Amino acid sequence: MEKRLPLFFLLSFLALVVFSRDVPEKESSTGNSTGNQTGNQTVHTPGALPGEASAVESVLPATQARPDTEAEPWRETLSLGTSGEPGYYLATFDSRGGVLSELRLGRFYNKNGLDPQQKEDPENWVQLLSEVNTPSGMQSSLGLQSTSPSEPMVGFPLDQVHWQHEVLEEFGVTVGVQFSHDTGRGLSLTKTLRVQPNSYDLTLDIELRNSIPEWAGRQPRLIFTPALGMPASADDAYYLEPSAGVSWEQDGELEVERQELTIGEQEGESFPPTRGIRWAGMDSKYFAVLARPDAATRGLVSGAGWRSVYDLGWVAEHPIDPQKSLEENKENDPVNGWRHVTCDLDLLPSLPGPDGGGAKMTFKIYAGPKSSALLEEHDPSLLSLVDGDLGFFSGIAATLLAILAFFHGILGNWGWSIICLTLTVRLALFPFNRRSQTAMARHAKKMKRVQPMLNELKEKYKKDPQKQRSEQARIMQEEGAFPPLGGCLPIFVQIPIFFGLFKALRVSFDLRQAPFIGWVKDLSEPDRLMRLDWDLPLLGTVEYLNVLPPLMVFLWILQQKVMPKPTDEQALKMQKMMMWMPIVFGFFLYNYSSGLSLYMITTSLFGVLEQTVIKKIWPIDDSEQPKKKSGFMARMAEMQKQAQKMQEMQKAEKQRAQQKGKRKKR
Repeated sequence: MEKRLPLFFLLSFLALVVFSRDVPEKESSTGNSTGNQTGNQTVHTPGALPGEASAVESVLPATQARPDTEAEPWRETLSLGTSGEPGYYLATFDSRGGVLSELRLGRFYNKNGLDPQQKEDPENWVQLLSEVNTPSGMQSSLGLQSTSPSEPMVGFPLDQVHWQHEVLEEFGVTVGVQFSHDTGRGLSLTKTLRVQPNSYDLTLDIELRNSIPEWAGRQPRLIFTPALGMPASADDAYYLEPSAGVSWEQDGELEVERQELTIGEQEGESFPPTRGIRWAGMDSKYFAVLARPDAATRGLVSGAGWRSVYDLGWVAEHPIDPQKSLEENKENDPVNGWRHVTCDLDLLPSLPGPDGGGAKMTFKIYAGPKSSALLEEHDPSLLSLVDGDLGFFSGIAATLLAILAFFHGILGNWGWSIICLTLTVRLALFPFNRRSQTAMARHAKKMKRVQPMLNELKEKYKKDPQKQRSEQARIMQEEGAFPPLGGCLPIFVQIPIFFGLFKALRVSFDLRQAPFIGWVKDLSEPDRLMRLDWDLPLLGTVEYLNVLPPLMVFLWILQQKVMPKPTDEQALKMQKMMMWMPIVFGFFLYNYSSGLSLYMITTSLFGVLEQTVIKKIWPIDDSEQPKKKSGFMARMAEMQKQAQKMQEMQKAEKQRAQQKGKRKKR
């Protein structure tokens, strides 16, 4: 095992580079939404039914009231919910479009180490949503847009008219807002948003009423945007955020499709599902705003799609400097105004008759942390979002997170919980490592005895490489000196555990702003002992002095130093060469989370302890064991021997044929 530790570092490094971003490829899938360009804005417009527009126009009332778009707008910031309880928000509403312009979440903060007074300031609360100034106007969350076939029925665009509003209160506490809009064409719409007590769920009811008998059963096509303008919640270059996503049920399994934000890309396309959508919305590394249609509404959602959103506000704040070169203006390039990604749902409700009440669609909107426990409590289908973050090793990562939570329940500190989890994993793998170490030690001792014999064969048959290989194989078979097959087993066992734990520590919400000891105030961030702001050649700017990564590198090098030296010359050269790998890892992981550094420091300390103390108290038995009479390697050697005989027979036959041909010529 010790000889293969450098190989483990190399494999881990290569796989780390591959898996660290986990950027899924974009798929072109069929659906009811198609990306069409309107000015500089990408929107999703479902296809029209043949003759639908003319059919609607034929039953319009003779006198149509035009909505008043010049009325004084209503815009107000309200506290929703109860202070100190889950689901306490600061929400800004706007009557233009009847939308949620901004949403901030209480009890969670955008920086660590705030005093009680600073925690009361909403500017320090986590921002979940914001409005975006686009070329087609201001866009916000919970907005509704009508599509071309429905415009004669809807009239003036729903996102540009001023909706009537009513603030909802219960027992002196603001619990929501109701927006209503009469199109003046026989169709009226109501949107009611309410917070749920002691919960991160909000309920959104969208109701349509119809006063024209001929419209009964018709289906106005609407586009619903659950969330927009979500900022990144962490400074992590290896986690692309935010992303738009959708989950649907297929063959009894929950599938997830997500599209990460790619600044500067103007794109949009449909998500694969067209029916059975369980949730859709946006998420960052640590927070999410997801709309879940209830069972009745699920059948009215005809499709989903993502789109990029252009931000004129950002462009105005980052003007091009005519005195600078194109390269110097690269970061302020207007193409970088494509700074947002969002998800839209296509709604296809069926209108009732004038006396048939209203067509109602209900969404539960989760707006809170991406904590596995909270997501499962609100809706188990939301866990598919966390599984997507954990990636290929989600099963292993979820198990490790459960063990981590168990230790936290006992110790009350996530740092010590990581240490206990690491020791638990190492102790669980100890029997595998011990068996591998014993097998490799016996093999090394045997090879030390057999090596002079192999060297003698090299000299004896240096002009006949084929004979040299066959004789070496014979010696290896007779001495039973083939490498043990189980020697690499611990590596293959540890790699999925390593990456599962790597993923778990990287995206776990529980580690966000979780302190350990001393200067380590946030296990999800580098430890940052002090600020440096050094500009170093090749490395660029080093903002902070992080102590844990250099300590991690030192222990890696120490662990390799105390490992037994290989007897094979090539293996020894490889081990010396791989001494540089910890340094490469140190640069690669310098700005990674201190929780991950803590895991690696603990596992390296255990490795050093195992080599220097445990092996002295409990030495490895490297005595040679009786050669097994049968086995896989013996069968392979026998097959090689038979193949060698066949080659010699063919060679002799060829020589006889050549000699016979020479005699005929004479």
